[in-house]
Amino acid sequence: MLRWSVTNPAMAVSRRDCLLIGTTGLAGLNLCNLLRAETVGAAGAARRSIINVHLDGGPPQLDTIDPKPEAPVEIRGEFGTIATAIPGLRVGEHLPRLAAMADRIAWIRSLVGSAGAHDAFQCQSGFSERDLKSLGGRPALGCVASHLLGKTTDPTPTFVDLMQGRALVRNSARPGFLGPACQPFRPDLSQLFPRQLEAGMTRELARLGKDHQISLTLHQDLSTDRVRTRQQLLRSFDAFRRDADRSGMMEAMDQFGEQALGILTSGRLAAALDPEAEDPASRERYRFPQSEGELPSTTSDGPGATRKFLLARRLIEAGVRCVSLSISDFDTHSSNFPRLKKLLPIVDFGLAALIEDLAERGMLDDVLIVVWGEFGRTPRIDAKTGGRHHWPQVGPALLIGGGLKPGVVIGQTDREAGAVLSRPVHYKDVFATLYRQLGLPASQTTLLDPQGRPQHLLDSGEPIRELI
Repeated sequence: MLRWSVTNPAMAVSRRDCLLIGTTGLAGLNLCNLLRAETVGAAGAARRSIINVHLDGGPPQLDTIDPKPEAPVEIRGEFGTIATAIPGLRVGEHLPRLAAMADRIAWIRSLVGSAGAHDAFQCQSGFSERDLKSLGGRPALGCVASHLLGKTTDPTPTFVDLMQGRALVRNSARPGFLGPACQPFRPDLSQLFPRQLEAGMTRELARLGKDHQISLTLHQDLSTDRVRTRQQLLRSFDAFRRDADRSGMMEAMDQFGEQALGILTSGRLAAALDPEAEDPASRERYRFPQSEGELPSTTSDGPGATRKFLLARRLIEAGVRCVSLSISDFDTHSSNFPRLKKLLPIVDFGLAALIEDLAERGMLDDVLIVVWGEFGRTPRIDAKTGGRHHWPQVGPALLIGGGLKPGVVIGQTDREAGAVLSRPVHYKDVFATLYRQLGLPASQTTLLDPQGRPQHLLDSGEPIRELI
């Protein structure tokens, strides 16, 4: 059973404010407030969507898109390189499908500005976790889209967060100073994609309380057999209000509650989150041709994780504007190469399937995919552990679709892929590009913080000129 989760119980509101999804306690996600988004400056926005793929743990630039085959073995590692569809561009040997479609991808080999923190805050907002922390922090792009582009008549939420692991526990896709009205929908995917947590994060999660996750399933009094339309549901609301209140249901007395009920009873969102509802032939496209077997680490995603890309496409097709997902675990302090031999093919296969699928459906120009992590990894391999450690100085990123120019290679690093020699691209430059493609120019669009002061979507950064 799919379940929703919320990672910041301090942001929950009184249970008499509006309807929750399913039954819950104090820490539940407030669906009505989530839907109470303003439509500000959205009239002229392009109808584009974002899929944000977080390579949880920090992907190694040398073993992915910036190999250095001429470097000493303690730098270049044990992987070979392969040619791509772009003359002169070579990538790591475990990315063959992406190499074959390299001319559809923008390759950024000079991503800079990492805060060096093990979370996904920068990959969600461009800012570090500490920025404007006293006001609640900077909001994730998806939460900004909910605030500026969402409407109360939308049949699906604007932002769905599918991230697991560190990014989930640390609430990386947070609404920040925009408040709980702009929280993402967070389905618990643990039954579809097992992802164990490190001991420290297990304790973090436990501190959030037993009501950290709440059910997507409707309360029995709200079964679709009894309530076939939103209007029926509202007409019958008074009849079951007392019982619903005793069971923990929230009352909904305004248009936002009506929309919340409409989303739940329509089943559209839940159907999009069910990969088994996909056409079998299309579902086969995303099936990784390898049995689950032994995972490279206890916190790593298995071969079945390629279906996360399918869920992202289904959600976008259902009307969601922003989807975040994660592939774990690239935190390869030890056994870097044995682990990447299993992890990289999952990313290669799933991402390539998504690109092909979107292209065949005529959706690729309208869906912008960004793939990256919180930092790169050390050029020099640890002789004792066989791992690569954190390296905030430079990391890799990919941008695909969304109306951007494909087949572009940006940036150059030194002979060890440890420092940028030309064309550094900051996280905020990437976000300036994403916002631009959504029709929200970051340097001209402001949000009011809790003190009534205008805050620009970004305080620096420019759209990547080579791609627009």
